[in-house]
Amino acid sequence: MSRTVLVARLDSAGDVLVQGPMVRAVAAGADRVVFLAGPAGAEAAALLPGVDEVWTWRCPWIVADPPPVDADDLAALTERIRALAPDEAVVSTSFHQSPLPLALVLRAAGVPRISATSVDYPGALLDVRHRVDDLPEPERALSLARAAGFELPAGDDGRLAVRRPLPPVAHEPGHVAPGGLQPGYIVLHPGASVPARAWPAHRCAEAVEALADAGHRVLVTGGPGERELTAAVAGARGVDLGGDTSLAQMAALLDGAAAVVVGNTGPAHLAAAVGTPVVSLFSPVVPAVRWAPYGVPTVLLGDQDAPCRDSRARECPVPGHPCLTSVTAADVVAAVEKVVPTVERVGTA
Repeated sequence: MSRTVLVARLDSAGDVLVQGPMVRAVAAGADRVVFLAGPAGAEAAALLPGVDEVWTWRCPWIVADPPPVDADDLAALTERIRALAPDEAVVSTSFHQSPLPLALVLRAAGVPRISATSVDYPGALLDVRHRVDDLPEPERALSLARAAGFELPAGDDGRLAVRRPLPPVAHEPGHVAPGGLQPGYIVLHPGASVPARAWPAHRCAEAVEALADAGHRVLVTGGPGERELTAAVAGARGVDLGGDTSLAQMAALLDGAAAVVVGNTGPAHLAAAVGTPVVSLFSPVVPAVRWAPYGVPTVLLGDQDAPCRDSRARECPVPGHPCLTSVTAADVVAAVEKVVPTVERVGTA
């Protein structure tokens, strides 16, 4: 008999990407994995090995700018899950989110076995109530899969990963170094979904100049709503790719990079999922032990003891955003040299 497992993670792309090891563990013990994602995470869910189908649902107790609770919408989701008739569900949440509202929907839909991490009394809503200490998010999610009875297959190293092959992606102007060598490039991603986690735009622009002075080719990436930002940051010496890539194309772009300079946002985890070193401009509003790029060479920049530490603030609560404005372009260049000491550069043979 075919065994279907519903896996749920309802927030952003980065949150979904760090579920990769958990999903592969579940897939190793299931015939079919259906991933229930939020609108911001659905594209990332489709990139995860082991996912057979992605459902998208805008959850009113998880997503930013949540919609009002709609009884008809909840009823429609309940009926859709009932029709799927999964054998069990694994509900993954961040440490500050409760799995219990979704567990109630799943139970009402007739799901016979539900597993989640919960500090709250679950009553009849959970069959496996997992408790976990402070771990990196991929390990935290994987520990839930194990509590539910799923293990990674033999030979799986537990790192982040994406489906391959990745799509081809162009990145003009394609400079060629003397001797015909195509140099490695650096990706700088200036945007962040949470403003408190963004390195200031003027610092990003200074870093493009400094990296170019150091001989690096710099590609500046961003989403469709960040074109003005990426154009300003790229200036005359970077390559502006703002709004030009899907998430899968972004993965391919990061896969070809020598290093990625990025804040604590989705592309940091996407870089980790393709094995590319990360220079992480990390605001301590959330703990680095949980959310730093996982499983790749990483240099963490930013004052981790700043007053905003562990505040989970979306807007910086400290005037001047000192935890990240204290990081200079020279700091970024030095960090790039640490994670990629042998990168080939424009002007070198």
